[in-house]
Amino acid sequence: MIKYIFLGIVQGLTEFLPVSSSGHLVVAQKILGIHSNELAVSVILHLGTLLAIIIFFRRDILNLLRNPKLLGLAFVVVIITGIIGVLGKDFFERLFSSVKAVGVAWIFTGLILISTKKFIRLDRKKLELKDALVLGLTQSLAIVPGISRSGITISTLFSRKIERKLAFTFSFLVSIPVILGAALLEARKIESAFHADVINLMAGFIFSFLTGILALVILKRVINNGKFYYFGYYCLFMAVVTLLFIR
Repeated sequence: MIKYIFLGIVQGLTEFLPVSSSGHLVVAQKILGIHSNELAVSVILHLGTLLAIIIFFRRDILNLLRNPKLLGLAFVVVIITGIIGVLGKDFFERLFSSVKAVGVAWIFTGLILISTKKFIRLDRKKLELKDALVLGLTQSLAIVPGISRSGITISTLFSRKIERKLAFTFSFLVSIPVILGAALLEARKIESAFHADVINLMAGFIFSFLTGILALVILKRVINNGKFYYFGYYCLFMAVVTLLFIR
């Protein structure tokens, strides 16, 4: 059970901090020797952090449902991400067993995050259709383990000059149906893994939820302080460690 609790903590912290939870889970499962139901375990832990998003952003979710334009833009983002995810499903799944691919993806994430340092003037308070189209494309890249979903989506919105609070909130609101959709696509694998290892998976789920709430609080403060790009250096460090020492 300790292994699954550890994975839950890793998932909760890294799902929201822009360092790629899927990349950390691939490496952690490799180190801990968890080789069965790897994708199912990943999805279960993602459901824990999904619950954290719903609790943390409950008021923003209600506001989104009352705002037809913003809801429509969120729908555009989700549809684009969903189409790319379904079409590339087999390819993306194979990457979950490749530590080298994770290392390369971490380099990409790190460089993207560091580039946000130059985005000082963030004054746009409204999203437009073009923002949603670009965000849908970039969010789909985060299916690759090692590419941070929160990192690449928030960075995308920063590059579009969207203010910090809106970028932070909208990035996570559009992740809700994406995570839920991934879980539904893997429902059979989740069911079989859950029946086989229910106690361990529930422990991982609970800890991913609790640490997810903590990570959201931390990330909100970091973004407000303009230090988002710091995470890029961590990603580059993880890339070096992974490529050189993890097999």
